[in-house]
Amino acid sequence: MPGSFFGWQIFQHFAELLNTWAAADRGQLDYFSGKSLTTQSHGQSLMSFFESRYKVKGIYLLDEPETARSPKSQIALLSLLDKMSGAGHAQFIIATHSPLILACPSLKLYSFDSLDISSTSYEQTPHCRLYKSFFDQKDEFLKPKK
Repeated sequence: MPGSFFGWQIFQHFAELLNTWAAADRGQLDYFSGKSLTTQSHGQSLMSFFESRYKVKGIYLLDEPETARSPKSQIALLSLLDKMSGAGHAQFIIATHSPLILACPSLKLYSFDSLDISSTSYEQTPHCRLYKSFFDQKDEFLKPKK
């Protein structure tokens, strides 16, 4: 079954290779909205990659896909992941610190915070609890420590 591993450094290397291939065959860029991934903004290049790559049915390993992505861009990725996995088109195994990515309705969440890997709910993830606590008590978090 096809699939791929996504990590930021691998993506950067791939984008540079794609430019080399496109120098010989501009059609290589058609798969990615017709534009070089290195000339698009960070968020745009990632979405071009994700939207084209995840059309192929497979299993995908994503290592912190939220890296350098705005909350709005993370929500766009979340929508894409939910759409592709909800249709049974793709399966994703994701390592993330983003409460936004963790909110994907079709995800099954597992905690690797101890030796026993366990299923968990969105609300019980450390990242969700931290963000909720911060937004509920922002002033407490921002007080100077004595």
